[in-house]
Amino acid sequence: MEEKGSFWWYVTIESKGMEEETLISLVDLSGSMGSELLDTQDKLAVKAYYRSSHALEYWISKINEVLEPWPTLRIIDAGKIENERWHTVWKEAFPPIEVGKALVVMAPWHKDSFEDRKGKSVLLVYPGTAFGTGYHESTQIALELLEKSVNQGDVVADVGTGSGILAIAAVKLGAKKVFARDLDPAVLEEVESNLKLNEIPEDLVEVEQGNLLDGLHELVDLVTANIIFDPLIKLLPSLPSKLKKGGRAVFSGLVKKERDPFISALQEIGFKVLEETTKGDWWGVVAQNTSGGQSENR
Repeated sequence: MEEKGSFWWYVTIESKGMEEETLISLVDLSGSMGSELLDTQDKLAVKAYYRSSHALEYWISKINEVLEPWPTLRIIDAGKIENERWHTVWKEAFPPIEVGKALVVMAPWHKDSFEDRKGKSVLLVYPGTAFGTGYHESTQIALELLEKSVNQGDVVADVGTGSGILAIAAVKLGAKKVFARDLDPAVLEEVESNLKLNEIPEDLVEVEQGNLLDGLHELVDLVTANIIFDPLIKLLPSLPSKLKKGGRAVFSGLVKKERDPFISALQEIGFKVLEETTKGDWWGVVAQNTSGGQSENR
């Protein structure tokens, strides 16, 4: 997959009173392919870079979506920058990374040089325009919780699949079928590409455009969703009828301050919290459906 343009977009985001790691994590969540901190007097600023395969307006809308819960952040500058060395620099930013006990995430150009002495499952993901390279803390949370939640033979729905990394992981962890869904049709081709990279048989993952679980007629054993708070809240009411009784749901893409309202929302639909975990400012949870759906025969 070659670069589609001779330039990159950049967007500069400014904050006051936020830690560097948190700001960089938010930038990563918006789909940035790289970023650098800027030297300012009393405020923290980061210059984030985005691929030219999408218009600048597309990336600004993505950034604003991520920044919505953070009123102290604002975009102060945006524009175009010549590619220069970014065609090689961005590749250096994606070394193999171990996640959980059973998974290793890596870009495809590391495959031949990687030696795994622990027998882990390798997830090959091409860092592109879709979210979910495995390097963001929220994706790592989702992968770690997914590893603990997938049973052999599970049917899984991956909501907001992005790069498809959770769908790929679910198959490699034992799922027999995954419905990989995303509202953005632009990412579906990238999901297909990553499935081929991982040699996932076509009949195991059904890639489809869809809003949350709308139009999904299959009753599933497990739901994964690594997206932000507002769409997760909108997803919850449909879960009891789409997830088998006793089935699990893995949620990530949430920050710590969103924990309490999200757990309250889970309890309102009859879900029980099984496990929680955090990385940096990010929080994820596994919850079980205690009502609705059909009973699991396991």
